[in-house]
Amino acid sequence: MQTIKRLERYCAIVNGEEKARYLIAKEKGLLQEKIQECEKILSSCELCERKCKVNRLKGEKGFCEAGLLWHVFGAHSHFGEEAELVPSATLFAAGCIMRCVYCQNAPASVNPELGEEWSNQRAARWIEEKKEEGCRNVNFVGGDPTPYTLNVLQSLQLCNANIPVVWNSNAYYSEKTAELLHGVVDVYLLDFRYFNDQCAKRLSNAPGYVEAVKRNFLAAGEDAELLVRLLVMPSHIECCAKPIVKWLGENLGKDVRLNILQQYRPMWKAFDYPKIARGLTIGEYSDVVKYGEGIGLRNLV
Repeated sequence: MQTIKRLERYCAIVNGEEKARYLIAKEKGLLQEKIQECEKILSSCELCERKCKVNRLKGEKGFCEAGLLWHVFGAHSHFGEEAELVPSATLFAAGCIMRCVYCQNAPASVNPELGEEWSNQRAARWIEEKKEEGCRNVNFVGGDPTPYTLNVLQSLQLCNANIPVVWNSNAYYSEKTAELLHGVVDVYLLDFRYFNDQCAKRLSNAPGYVEAVKRNFLAAGEDAELLVRLLVMPSHIECCAKPIVKWLGENLGKDVRLNILQQYRPMWKAFDYPKIARGLTIGEYSDVVKYGEGIGLRNLV
């Protein structure tokens, strides 16, 4: 692997040299404005690319099945993230905007009813406590944090810890959500899984995935620091993994911070899909890494 280029502004916040962006947004009143805008969006929900348009303020539920309160299936200091993120105060929201048949955290990750109900006050205090314990960031994940965008913003409004905000997402959120996150998130930790919409629809029930994710990656790269995860899946090297690596290099630059993951294992419903009903081979993984190095990517994790 090549020498990595660290996330500079993120590290400055961790070291107390700069303020987390959400604190700056709160001081300027921008965070409250985003909360109000998010509440409007929830009256005809378009937080994710599906744009279900249900009125979540009146208790209607869309694809994600999330309500108006946090439902959390895990909250702890995480030591398995990328090096500069560890330890990470990781809040796992129960509910997701995709349905990956190989999800390692399902069914808790896709069913809010399997999570514990949290108040925004509890989440805010938890973040502050984790900061005091030495966590380097608060890491909103899931499932996916997108259904809980309002809760994220409201919890941050109640929080005073100078801690970087990590948005850990499958990147299948809407343009409206991207606007809400703008100026609040310090690090976008985004997955890029497919470069073929047929693969995305079949394996993750995510229509229109490729264009939505490309749009969000470009916006994230302009807004804040970006760390990309690519989970290499068996039999999806030529249709997805390599084209993703190529696109990232061409559109986000050769210094894009990219973690090519080899941890795929068939989980949940994956055994119903023969092409992914096996582990990833060393050859498949090495092929993608060598491809990235071959096209000049300099910041592979």
